[in-house]
Amino acid sequence: MAKLTDEMKAVFGKNKIFPVATASKSGVPNVAPIAFVQIVSDDTIWLGDNYMVKTLANVKENPWMAIEFWDPDSKKCFQVKGKVAVKTAGAEYEKVKAMIKAKNEKYPAKGLLVLTITEVFECTPGASAGKKIG
Repeated sequence: MAKLTDEMKAVFGKNKIFPVATASKSGVPNVAPIAFVQIVSDDTIWLGDNYMVKTLANVKENPWMAIEFWDPDSKKCFQVKGKVAVKTAGAEYEKVKAMIKAKNEKYPAKGLLVLTITEVFECTPGASAGKKIG
């Protein structure tokens, strides 16, 4: 199982919106900008579902996802890939729901997507772009 390093977490922290890629069971791709994305451990990322339609449908059919994050100053860039579990009840979901509602009570907080990281790739421009690093 791949893990995020301190450097990766620092780059992650410079982002407010994350491009999140999924694909349907038949392979039709989808990329969506997601704002509620949070590292909860070295190998787990939470995504809050307020308005997901295609993303949610895709992970229910095909539970794999990729997320990219980058630092516009240093140009460091990472992509993580992993398997997703969807939660709409339970302690983790309730915690995320409270966090989302604290930001804005109008957000629906429909669910929680739990991404377990399986691979990490370098996407910084240069010779190492595309290299698997975790």
